Formats: sequence, C-alpha cells, structure tokens
Amino acid sequence: MVSYQNPLSHQLRDGGMLLKEWQTALGTNATPVHTHTHSGHFYLIFLSSPDLDDAPGHSALEEISHEEAVRMDIPAALPPVSISLKDYVNESETLSKLVQLGVQLWKLEQRPNVGSMLLRLDFQTDVTPRLVFLKQLGVEDSRLGYLISHNPFILTESLENLQARVAYLRSKKFSAESVASMVSRAPYLLNFSVKRMDNRLGFYQQQLGLSAQKTRDVVVRLPRLLCGSLEPVKENLKICKLEMGFRENELQHIVTVIPKVLTANKRKLTQIFDYIHNTMNIPHDLIVKFPQVLNAKYLRIKERHLFLQYLDKAQYDPAKPNYICLDKLVSLPDEAFCTEVASATLKDFELFQKTM
Repeated sequence: MVSYQNPLSHQLRDGGMLLKEWQTALGTNATPVHTHTHSGHFYLIFLSSPDLDDAPGHSALEEISHEEAVRMDIPAALPPVSISLKDYVNESETLSKLVQLGVQLWKLEQRPNVGSMLLRLDFQTDVTPRLVFLKQLGVEDSRLGYLISHNPFILTESLENLQARVAYLRSKKFSAESVASMVSRAPYLLNFSVKRMDNRLGFYQQQLGLSAQKTRDVVVRLPRLLCGSLEPVKENLKICKLEMGFRENELQHIVTVIPKVLTANKRKLTQIFDYIHNTMNIPHDLIVKFPQVLNAKYLRIKERHLFLQYLDKAQYDPAKPNYICLDKLVSLPDEAFCTEVASATLKDFELFQKTM
C-alpha cells in the first residue's frame, strides 16, 4: 500500500511521479486494485505476484499446444481428505493390529461407514475381548483375518449376545468343533439372533423332512444356510420337486450329500439338470446316486460328454459294458479324465476342445 500526500490527478501523479514510475520503483507491473484517502493521505493498493505477472497470460478460452500444456507449472493442490484406511495404519493401533491379523482393509474401506467405525474402535477395550472370545471358541488364528474382513461388525457385537448365540447352538447339540468350523466359514453367523437361527433350523428340518441329526449335518456342511435369505432355498426346492421331478426321499439324499443345491443359482441348476437328464439321458436314480454332478460346471460336463461321444464311449448305464461313472466324469482333473475314462491323451482332448 503506497500513500500520496496530494489529491489523485488524472495521471495518478504525486510529486511529479507517474503510475509507471511508481510501478518501477516498487518492482511490480501490477495496477492498483483499490484507492482511498484518509487524513489527507492518498493510498494505492497493489496486489503483486511476480511469478504470475511474469508468466505469459492465457485466456480461459484460448487453445494452447500440447507442448505448452506439458511445460505449464501447476502448483501442487492441497492433499484431499484420505478415503483409504492404509493412510491411517501408522496412526491407529486398531488398524495396525488388524493388518497383522490378515484383515484386508482394502475390502473394508469400500463398504459404507466401515472405515470410520474401525477408526473409532479401541483395540484393547473393543477388539481384544472379541478376538479372545473367538479364539476360545476354537476359531484358528489363520481364520481371524478372513472372518473380520468379511464381517467387521462382529467387533461391535456385545459379548453377551455372542455368548448367547453360541450357547444356543450348543444346546441344539452342535459340537464345539462344529460351532468353531461354522463360525469360521460363515462370518455373519453370530450376528444373527437366537430367534432367527431357531427359525432357520426349524424350516430346514420341516421342509426337507430330515431328522434333527441330519439337519445338523446339512447345516454344518453349509453354515451359511442359517444366514442367507430363505427365498432362493424355497425356489430351488420347488424346482427340484416340480420341474426336475425328484421325489421327497431322493431330494433328501441329494441335499444331505450336496447341500449347495439349496443355494445354487437357479438358472445354472436347471441348465445342468436339463443337459444331464435330457441330452445325456441320465435317469433320476443315477443322478441321485451321484448328486455331485449337479454341483459341477456345465461347460466341463458338456465338453467331456461330447468328447466321449466323439470317441463312441459315452455309455452311462451301469448295467452295460464300458460303463462311465458320473463321479469320474465330473470330478477328475483333465489329465486323469483322459487316461482313466476316455483312454486318450490330454493333447487329444485339448485339440477337440478347440473344435467346439
């Protein structure tokens, strides 16, 4: 700010100095942005930025060349607020200890509000008691990271609720080892109330007509049955009975061997059954005997059947010579399938696959 004793003239003179002379004396090309008088003094206010003044000016709408754009010196922006939990690991005991357990923070930070929830937790008072509970339950150290990565909310469940849900499962004669295995493989299991778990167990026992022991066996094999929605299960049961034509006792056997049939994708399940039953002419009783075929990949079944058909070996009737077992058809790796089932080389099979 520069003061003048005399009134401002048309040429902004004071003591014979022109505006250009003041600019030279002050070392700036800036023009005054504001003027005012006070107590007989006249003030010029300059906003001076030598770097910007010296730089060539560009209109906001002016096109510039690629070379000019590359040479432009763009000031560094202020760092944005971090949206990645890894930026807080060194500052948060909770996050650093969770990383040591194998928790995948990159998965958790993609979920709404989970990051802020974890940052609010105190490791000693919030996290440690629940880790101790899980370890006492029988969850192995190697599974803790997996469990929390999929269900971080278990760290906010009250210990009383967690203990009550485990006590319920034990009261239904699930062994301690089974409970530990179920919790390890179905991370959300202990987030559901006792009432919900009881309703689920009752549903499967009633709908499948299984004994209490067989119902437990099915749930231990696929513990997420107690966690997910019942609608897909109801739909698959309906399809198996009405569209595929399995009788109740056949369906019971299928489910006890391959529980995943209950939660399988409906379209894939019907596609596989249609190909096995209507294209390969496999009767219901053979499918029931080897239900794992319903859990195989459709493309694997199709490629191998067509290859056997090409070799004139697609014979699946156990009462006839050269019978091909469905279990071997779908379970063996390619090389073993070729040598043990197709009596061909892996190269032959790979060449055939290219013709499909």
